[in-house]
Amino acid sequence: MTDAPHVELPAWAQVGEKRRAHIARVTALLDRWAVQLRLDAAEAQAWHDAGAFHDGLRDAPEAELRRLAAPHDLPLDVLHGPAAATLLVSLGETRTGVLDAVRWHTVGYAHWDRVGRALYMADFLEPGRMFMRADRAFLAEHLPHDFDGVFRAVVKMRLEWTLREGKALFPEAVGLWNSVR
Repeated sequence: MTDAPHVELPAWAQVGEKRRAHIARVTALLDRWAVQLRLDAAEAQAWHDAGAFHDGLRDAPEAELRRLAAPHDLPLDVLHGPAAATLLVSLGETRTGVLDAVRWHTVGYAHWDRVGRALYMADFLEPGRMFMRADRAFLAEHLPHDFDGVFRAVVKMRLEWTLREGKALFPEAVGLWNSVR
């Protein structure tokens, strides 16, 4: 597995070491792309923060996730995004792009700005994941040259996997596909 740099997680994070390493790899990828794309400081910080926040409640107890994610009646494995976004709002986070990115990073969302799209891709393309390594590495390297094309490819790959595995497609994921095809 690829070593991940250290990333400072928020005090409210509830994650084990494996998840912490994933968050660090996602955030490092977002930081690398921000430099390569020459983002301004505010957008680069939004990308970094979305990466650091996105799975911060991944290992939280189900009751806490359901309380924070209400009124969303989602399966347990996708509650951590809405729960983290709700918690961030309660702590004063106001950047809509960061909140939307964190809230929908597992499912997809048609109305994302670049931070949401970047997080969705980084979460899928981070080098610690073991499947389709060469394809995902190619896309991660190609992103600074064709952000929108790589985004379309990642959306397609994620939806194909969801269908192949017989999992439910959320309305937000369908809306995302319809917005990029």
